[in-house]
Amino acid sequence: MAVLGYWDIRGRVGGSSFWGPPVFCGVPPRRGLPWGCWGGWFAHGGGDFVGYNAPPQLAPAIRLLLEYPATPYEDQLYSCGEAPNYDKSQWINEKEKLGLDFPNLPYFIDGPVRLTQSNAILRHIARRHRLCGESEEEIRRVDVLENQVMDFRMSLVMVCYSPDFEKLKPGYLEQLPGKLKLFSNFLGDRKWFAGDKLTFVDFLMFDVLDQNRIFEPKCLEPFQNLRDFMERFGALEKVAAYMKSPQFQKMPINNKMAKWGNKKL
Repeated sequence: MAVLGYWDIRGRVGGSSFWGPPVFCGVPPRRGLPWGCWGGWFAHGGGDFVGYNAPPQLAPAIRLLLEYPATPYEDQLYSCGEAPNYDKSQWINEKEKLGLDFPNLPYFIDGPVRLTQSNAILRHIARRHRLCGESEEEIRRVDVLENQVMDFRMSLVMVCYSPDFEKLKPGYLEQLPGKLKLFSNFLGDRKWFAGDKLTFVDFLMFDVLDQNRIFEPKCLEPFQNLRDFMERFGALEKVAAYMKSPQFQKMPINNKMAKWGNKKL
């Protein structure tokens, strides 16, 4: 069974985040696993394991990508302590024991495959399900957007974790429409960001646009095609079912030490 590890930012306790039947590929899910503020793991059939460290905002996209093809998995989360030290010993004491080339969170263990780096994990899962693009144009668009969306995500992360959050927030909001316009232009009249077929970058875009929509609820109003994309993606059968399940929580999206997005709605 696969395992995905990442920081627990949502204070959850329990076994698999997969909302469906309680047995995955014939293996009962583990129960009573600790959820912490900065990482954990997902497991799915075939002995896979994933985990990660930072930023914790990347976990939801990986989870969505596992949910879409109904991949059975479990969460293994690592907790950090409270302020002011935010003790990370739960992860630090474990990280060298997992056989990872570059110990970090998230990580993904899939039989003999042991991966870190969020985009590598996403691509590994996406390749299994032909979600990396097929034509040369689709692949190019995926490659560009994969990196562009990371820059976009990190721009919000830097604001949310800064001690100068209140000073930086107005500047971020001032620049946000221009950034969203670029994504709107890139999408154009396409159904999905790479073209007519869903790819893993759509999962990334849905997640980061949703985070910005929480940060500024009206930010997507000028961009009809982005709003249509969000509605279309959220209506995908497996995605919609997951987001209606108790396992899905919009907030928090950031770790305990963040100045915004670190509390439940």
